[in-house]
Amino acid sequence: MITAMDILGAWARGWAVSRAVPEPVAEPDGFRVDVGLPGHRVRYLLRSPSAVATRARTVAEPGTWLKTCGARDAVLAGLTPEWKAGNTEYLMTFDGGIPPAEVPSPYEVAVSGEEPLWSVSVTSGGEPAARGWVAVADGVAVFDRIVTEPAHRRRGLGRVVMHRLGVAAGARTSALLASEAGRGLYTALGWRVASEVVPAHVPEGAR
Repeated sequence: MITAMDILGAWARGWAVSRAVPEPVAEPDGFRVDVGLPGHRVRYLLRSPSAVATRARTVAEPGTWLKTCGARDAVLAGLTPEWKAGNTEYLMTFDGGIPPAEVPSPYEVAVSGEEPLWSVSVTSGGEPAARGWVAVADGVAVFDRIVTEPAHRRRGLGRVVMHRLGVAAGARTSALLASEAGRGLYTALGWRVASEVVPAHVPEGAR
């Protein structure tokens, strides 16, 4: 059975493919991703809150992010004052094929890409309505940037995007990182929480 830590590694690698950033580098306490963007220079994905205190002291450079699996209180206890914590996120998984979803009229769906990365876009009259990406890493389909435009919500388009991405990827295990609002939606669709994930970063301009 795939563990939460296996899911973390697969999610990290799939996220890197989806975002076109360098492959994660294995570290003793998790993974490092050299994102290289303003405000998000490097990201550390930590397996446990026990690693937070050391990392918080040693990598507290502006533009550095920590994302830690574990209970929020334990993560916050290890942070130093430079770090700004964000809202708790949720590493979630799904086993099996993503359930089918009917495309409502008058929407059209397009799938593009090739292994290991695909995208799906839903349009209405040529206007964008919903979209998303999926990358396969270590046999896990990693879903990313699933978005429905405000004017097109509550019509099942997110389910359409997820299903078409799942078909394209063909993996039997799926993973994503959800917000608090997203957790409720994905739980209703049969996804389960593998771990809480607490983000924190040092803002650029902090030094």
